[in-house]
Amino acid sequence: MNSPLNSSLNSPLSSPMKQAFRAALDHAHDRGERLRFWLRDDDATEPSAPLERLLDLCAGHGVPPVLAVIPARARADLAPALPAWVRVAQHGWAHQNHAGPGEKMQELGPQRPAPQVLSELAQGLDRLRGLFPDHLIELLVPPWNRIAPEVMDGLPGIGIRALSAYGKVTTTALPLLNPQIDPIDWHGSRSLHDADRLWHKLALAAAQGEERPIGILTHHLDHDAAIWAFLEEVMTLTDHPACRWVAPDDIIPGLITGSPD
Repeated sequence: MNSPLNSSLNSPLSSPMKQAFRAALDHAHDRGERLRFWLRDDDATEPSAPLERLLDLCAGHGVPPVLAVIPARARADLAPALPAWVRVAQHGWAHQNHAGPGEKMQELGPQRPAPQVLSELAQGLDRLRGLFPDHLIELLVPPWNRIAPEVMDGLPGIGIRALSAYGKVTTTALPLLNPQIDPIDWHGSRSLHDADRLWHKLALAAAQGEERPIGILTHHLDHDAAIWAFLEEVMTLTDHPACRWVAPDDIIPGLITGSPD
């Protein structure tokens, strides 16, 4: 992919950390590497203007996103709105908090018996298979990125082949594909995190080389103008010969699209 980047780098929004990210891409190209980027977007349930905006942005930069869809709330008209290159992952069951007062929010935590939680997840997986037969991959995204170990242990038995959280889950018998970058300041402004910090994280991830995919986590329903602008800048800068955007099933060989045999 070839796209002029000088206008972005020389804009008033430019920063040393953004230029450090671009330099890391240039160094990767000099080494003959192709850095893999991937995008996970959470909480999809229905067609919407923000989802359409995300898909248009992805289409313009060759990005195949994986949408974490909430099974209990997914509408049948979502599937026809998705291009063929979009993947769908399972985002829990109903994205309902079962934690008690003072506990961090979680749907798949230890508050309920693991067999009950796994039964809901199996029901959700079956529903997604029916709604998205051409988009679904057997990837579970726990709501709030939290899941009890005993629930994790039962995932292969219901047909889940891989897990994607965000920092809170680091060990599992299943293949684990966690994004490293979340641009939203959830515990503060709920707008864009400090941009220099985000660009610095991207630069560090790019400097690690092509072995580790670089994942970005988004929530299309929660984006404001600053978050949309950051995401577009990331995609513009990664229109670079050292970069390629991939889907989770390109990263994890056993993660296949479609229904099980």
